[in-house]
Amino acid sequence: MESFFGTLKAEYFHLNRFDTIEELTRGIAYIHYYNHQRIKQKLKGLSPVQYRTQAMTTG
Repeated sequence: MESFFGTLKAEYFHLNRFDTIEELTRGIAYIHYYNHQRIKQKLKGLSPVQYRTQAMTTG
């Protein structure tokens, strides 16, 4: 499922036309939220960035 969202985020900017800077800023803010603040139960209650960081430091 995470790879689906990775593809969605990667293609988000290619598939959308942003008519204003505000629209672009909202899109970037959502991706930042998705990676840094959204907590996933599947990832042991961590955000995707926190989970990857933890995995790399304890790996």
